[in-house]
Amino acid sequence: MDMICNILLIVIGFILLMKGADFFVDGAASVATRMGIPQIVVGLTIVAFGTSAPEAAISIGSAIRGSNGISIGNVLGSNVMNILLILGITACIRTLHVKKSTVRIDIPFMLGVSLLLLILGVVQVHLNLFTGIVFWILLIAFVAYLIVYSKKNGASEDVETKELAVWQILLFIVGGLAAIVLGSDITVDGATAVAKILGVDDRIIGLTVVAFGTSLPELVTSVTAARKGNADIAVGNIVGSNIFNILFVLGTTCLIRTVTFGSQFLIDGLVTVGAAALLWLCVLPKKELIRSGGILMLVCYGAYFVYLLLA
Repeated sequence: MDMICNILLIVIGFILLMKGADFFVDGAASVATRMGIPQIVVGLTIVAFGTSAPEAAISIGSAIRGSNGISIGNVLGSNVMNILLILGITACIRTLHVKKSTVRIDIPFMLGVSLLLLILGVVQVHLNLFTGIVFWILLIAFVAYLIVYSKKNGASEDVETKELAVWQILLFIVGGLAAIVLGSDITVDGATAVAKILGVDDRIIGLTVVAFGTSLPELVTSVTAARKGNADIAVGNIVGSNIFNILFVLGTTCLIRTVTFGSQFLIDGLVTVGAAALLWLCVLPKKELIRSGGILMLVCYGAYFVYLLLA
């Protein structure tokens, strides 16, 4: 009975996280529009941060409670799942065409920050304020590059902003943040309880259950886009999400509290780097991810999942 109640808590927590992030993005985007901030800036900052809000809330909340396994496992698990599982499934549905800039800059940058996280984790062990500052400097540089590149190449990052009254904006922002915080608390409590009941390390829960829950929006968006024939943006969105997960989510977490990158995360870190490298190798020849590449990714994720079950 306790297991069922805790699983129900996790589901409720995920719903609050997702809806809270949606409301917050709507409110913040409306404020930006009223202030005359260009749509492209809104799309590359507020919306990007908003989609990483569930991961951020989970990781920060877990770190504050001392659950390093969920805090770091959530980020690593989400990044591995985003590439191997989500892009793997999407590529099996339809060939994914990749922009030249994504192949030349975004994917190598994702690979670089994944490798940096692994190196800092092994060398420092304790990811602290210094780590957070480094990640945030890289994040600001990456966002600045995105804005400059998009303006230079006439890229469109339109965001559908709702016309909200002032009281609605305040309600959306405050209510959205409240839902995110409450959702993260409920999810972390439920996930920690499930880990104790099953007698497994909270790292496993963070790498699987929590990671899957926070990656659900990306999964639904990518698969739906592929089925509708609009899958060209899938790779770019996943790559951007992974970069923000490391630089924004873990960076912010480290600014608030030191988290420990234990030796048990070495394999997970290597898999994260390997997944990024595999994606790059698959799309490098023809700037597209075809079905065979997707199948290879799914096989790799299956092998990794079996490792987690047996570890």
